[in-house]
Amino acid sequence: MVKPDGVGRRLIGECIGRFERRGLKLVAMRMRIIDETTAKRHYAEHAGKDFFDSLVAFITSGPTVQMVWEGPDAVAQVRKMNGATNCLKADVGTVRGDFGLSTQNNIVHASDSPETAAREIALYFYPEELLTYTMPDEQWLR
Repeated sequence: MVKPDGVGRRLIGECIGRFERRGLKLVAMRMRIIDETTAKRHYAEHAGKDFFDSLVAFITSGPTVQMVWEGPDAVAQVRKMNGATNCLKADVGTVRGDFGLSTQNNIVHASDSPETAAREIALYFYPEELLTYTMPDEQWLR
């Protein structure tokens, strides 16, 4: 997901381009302003923590872009490309290392496991919205 700060700083294309150049395949995408109920479900594992309310307020503060990417070990690849949650610890060359401003305003969100990805995808997409198709270069990107 490109968060409100990433959208507001016009970094959607930058993020998509990095994942495409890596060889991942975009199978679903949507832009929306997340409502509070969905945000609380999205970040349910953080409920009760001191930063939960500010996290929900931030993610609902403006448009976001939800995406589903496929590829070999896509969850791990995207997380590595995004960089550490704390931008000050994120490597240069990662999305957060190059553009992030704080732990909260860190441009992107990525699922931390295939199980979390399945739960989060279901929050934003119906199964029939996930496209199945073949890219011409898939034979080289396995």
